[in-house]
Amino acid sequence: MARRAAPRADRGQAAVELALVLPVVLLLVLAALQVGLVARDVVLVEHAAREAARAAAVDDDPVAVRRAALEGSGLSGDRLDLHQRGRDGPGSRVTVTVRYRSPTDVPLVGRLLGDRTIEASVTMRVER
Repeated sequence: MARRAAPRADRGQAAVELALVLPVVLLLVLAALQVGLVARDVVLVEHAAREAARAAAVDDDPVAVRRAALEGSGLSGDRLDLHQRGRDGPGSRVTVTVRYRSPTDVPLVGRLLGDRTIEASVTMRVER
């Protein structure tokens, strides 16, 4: 069976369609990547808050609490704010709140979204 050639008017149609759709697809892929990075930071902030509350439950040194939050999560220290309240002695409850400014650095998409502030709080019973 002989194959019929495409008419001259249809030549290059696929290339034009690809050129029109490719930027949109690329933008969607970059947006999905940025959402994934922010979701990772949400998990890391929750983990940092848990580690900081655990340290605050056994030690009243604020430096140790901040160090535990940073070492337990791997987050950037200059973007992390930590607040501790309620430590009144053994048996009381201590609450640690961690706020983190998540960078949105993915090209094209990051500037559209801007940095996001993520917050997590954890309360634990003071042990000593």
